[in-house]
Order: sequence, then C-alpha cells, then structure tokens
Amino acid sequence: MSMEQGKRVLEIEVRAIAGLLERLDHRFTEAVDLLYRCAGKVVVSGMGKSGLIGQKIAATLASTGTPAFFLHPAEGIHGDLGMLARRDALIAISNSGETEEVLKLLPFVKRLNVPVLAMTGRVQSTLAKNSEVVLDVSVSEEACPMGLAPTASTTATLAMGDALAIALLQKRGFREEDFAQFHPGGTLGRRLLLTVRDLMHVGEAVPRVSHQALAREAILVMTTKKLGMTTVVDEAGRLLGVITDGDLRRFLERGADLTTAKALDLAGKNPKTIGPDELAARAVQVMEEFSITSLVVLENQQQLVGVLHLHDLLKSGIV
Repeated sequence: MSMEQGKRVLEIEVRAIAGLLERLDHRFTEAVDLLYRCAGKVVVSGMGKSGLIGQKIAATLASTGTPAFFLHPAEGIHGDLGMLARRDALIAISNSGETEEVLKLLPFVKRLNVPVLAMTGRVQSTLAKNSEVVLDVSVSEEACPMGLAPTASTTATLAMGDALAIALLQKRGFREEDFAQFHPGGTLGRRLLLTVRDLMHVGEAVPRVSHQALAREAILVMTTKKLGMTTVVDEAGRLLGVITDGDLRRFLERGADLTTAKALDLAGKNPKTIGPDELAARAVQVMEEFSITSLVVLENQQQLVGVLHLHDLLKSGIV
C-alpha cells in the first residue's frame, strides 16, 4: 500500500512538471531577458513552502552566475526592504497569487521601479496583474490527498526555477571554471580548479634514471621514491620510457639477465603522459581509462617535469 501511495505521488509530480512544458512560451524568454538585464541583484521572495523553494532558487541562481538572495516577505515589510535597490529585480512566488505578505512588497518595489517576475498558479491573481512577467506554475492537483500540503505545486515551481537558472547560465556563457569559483571549498571546486601542476611530484621527488643506468639502479630508485615506477631519460632530461613493477616482472618472465641489463632495456617505450596545466580531473579519467596508477608529466610533450600518482589524487579529494 505504501509503495502504491509513493508511486501515486511521483506520478502526480511528473504530470505537474510535464504540464509546464505544454505552457512554456514567450513569457519564459521574457523572464530570462528580464533577469539577464538586471544590473543589480535578483531578489527572490515567498512565504511558507514557496519561501523554501525560493531560497533554493536564489541559491541556484547565485551559484550559476546570477547574483541573487532570498528576502523573507514578512521580514521585508518589517525593516528588511532596505536590501532592495533600484537596479534589482524581484522574483515573487505565490501559488495563489494573493499571499498578503508578498502583495505588501509591491508598492515598495513599484516606487523603486524594480521589475517583478511572478511565479504563480493563478495568472489572473493580484500578484500576476502587478508583475511585468508571469510564469504559470499551476498544477491540476496536489499530491496531498486532501489538497492542503503544497507538493506538486512546489515541485513545479522548483523545476521552473531551475529552468530559469540554466537558461541564464547559458545566456551568460557561464563556464566550468566560473562555476568552480563559486564552489572552491567542495569536491566540485577541487575537481574543476586543481591542475596536474598543483598535485604532481617535482624536483628530487621525481623518480628518474639515465637510460645508461643499470637495472639495479632503476630498482633502487623505484624503491626509495615509493611511487612504484621510475622514468628513464636521456642526457637532456627528455623522457625515453618508464619502468613499472609490471615491467620488471615481464622482464624476468622472459628469462633475461637482470644483473647486466640497462634501464632502457626494461622500460616501456610509450608511457601515458599528461601536461602540467591539464585539470587533475582529466588525469583521473586517463588513469581509469588505461587502468594505471601514475602519469608522467611532460612540458611541451617532451620535457619531464613531474610525476602524478593516484594517491595524490585521492589525498586531494579529486577521486
């Protein structure tokens, strides 16, 4: 029985969002243009559940390149209206379009010449009639069997808010790098901001041997540097190959003499490499694709400048 009720709720909410698609028209384009032209901040306001949805919409706008914040309408009419300025725009959310606290904001915003974008379930409401642009977020029914708790209507409003934010993101040409600037502390910010250069081993920490070195010297470097590999370079520091634990095993399996072998005899000649200014997330992708745990970092596709290990990516939180 509980599963049937859950399915019923989800079906109603799916229909609510599908209904938005049928009604999406030139008013949505006008809404995006209104917010895009805003030279100040986008202020989002709504009471109760609409207010909670408004907070999420404001947060989504702010994180995708549109300066925005939430203004509680009741607190607004009791002193917080000073947060509104003449160059701002207001998104007013009210399913009925008659929410008293929201309507009391209108005289003030009109005096400031602040344009109003209404998100409402009643396009003939007082709020709608006093707004420059109206987005119809009405639903045929709420998921609540008594029709009392805002459910499908808040889902529809939230979806419309997401649609606005993403349309604005694309209109502004917002990039991954821009998004990361607003999320520097989280995993997303780390994935988008950190480069290979930020994490790679450099200088003396890079395992390297000359192509003329004996195999036992290469093994010693692999052991002391603790990265499970070593690079093999020529006199100019150019990469010639890489020796891994697997290369050592394969060399021994062939019955070759390890005591007289040179480093280059053991090395794989086509190691996977990456540039220092590539995103660290790209390094993860390469390691996953080829099932390897380290990458050689080359400047100008030739000069050895570092080594990046999977452990470095794990420690940084990229993986």
